[in-house]
Amino acid sequence: MAFAVPRAYVDLCDLAEARGVPSTKYTQGLGVVQMAVAHPDEDPVTLATDAARRCLLAAGRDPSQVGLCIVGTETAVDHSKPVSSYLHGLLGLPSACRVFETKHACFGGTAGLLNAVDWLASGSARGRSALIVCTDIARYSVGTAGEPTQGAGAVAMLVSESPRLLELEPGITGCFSQDVHDFWRPLYRKDALVDGQFSVKCYLDALAGAYAEWQSLDTYKEPLVRTCYHVPYGKMARKAHQRRCQLDGMSEEAADSSFALQVEPSLALPAQVGNIYTGSLYLALLSLLHHQVKDLLGQRIGLFSYGSGCAAEFFAGRVMQTAPEQIARANIETTLRNRQRLSIAEYEELRRNDVHVDQRPSEQTVAASYGAALSSARKTPRFSGIDPRERRVYTVA
Repeated sequence: MAFAVPRAYVDLCDLAEARGVPSTKYTQGLGVVQMAVAHPDEDPVTLATDAARRCLLAAGRDPSQVGLCIVGTETAVDHSKPVSSYLHGLLGLPSACRVFETKHACFGGTAGLLNAVDWLASGSARGRSALIVCTDIARYSVGTAGEPTQGAGAVAMLVSESPRLLELEPGITGCFSQDVHDFWRPLYRKDALVDGQFSVKCYLDALAGAYAEWQSLDTYKEPLVRTCYHVPYGKMARKAHQRRCQLDGMSEEAADSSFALQVEPSLALPAQVGNIYTGSLYLALLSLLHHQVKDLLGQRIGLFSYGSGCAAEFFAGRVMQTAPEQIARANIETTLRNRQRLSIAEYEELRRNDVHVDQRPSEQTVAASYGAALSSARKTPRFSGIDPRERRVYTVA
């Protein structure tokens, strides 16, 4: 696994001061201290490419060894051409590689991951790996209740028959789905819309349904020593764990102790990045392993994924003995170290201009930009604009 974030962020204490509310409303009430903010040349494609390259490098794998590439996103850059297609070109993946994009709000990345597990189990992989990337920019209108729950980033996972980080359990997953309008973003809008309290209810109902089915299928009957949840903001993970503890018949006091042990270590990275939609669960998993991997070797971790609309899944994985080496290669501290802290004035200026980002002209050609990217495997592409034929252009920074 590896992740990528934009090069800038907003401190939530600065935002609270600008909005005239106590900082604790954000830092404690939501459980978020910083939110990543994308510049005009950063988009879901560039974030996905950066995360995927870091992942391949950490795994010591060449792009030629990838036979399946799935990108989960709810902030796609085109109604037809998937982010996975851009990724295929920018990474130099082989032509004999199945590529597509999955969408179901924040569940899209998990849909891709579990599809990859089935692809491996079916024998279709033939020794190759699957590259799964979750990439999104969570964006809400300035000054709204959703503003402090923004964020941006990508998480990439390389899935194979010989895992070195986490071994998943094919066929043992609990599902839950229903048709609801708790969160949506019409095709003509860049900013999402949400029915906040209803969305919380849908999340918790989905958790109860998915967890119950998972329990009925779990043949291992070993305890989950930690659990990672979908984290639109840290407080939501607390609510989720409280509901799960209720389902297990635990007291409120026991649930609080369980949360501190089982969940809190997974919330450090999400608190520093903010909401990254499809990648939020997997950023929580990275956070947990970054802080406690040596204590978890050989043990099971629960994973709960939720996507508005809605779809959810509860599943589990076992931490491999080789996990400490793999998590060290993810370079988590380095990824966060050199980010720029934006002033609120700088952040608001970015937001005023981002509505026009996808319409700006580019001086580059598509062919030239892709050629440069493919010959510079360790560099990060940047979105440079739209060419005269209305094609997105990426150049190497």
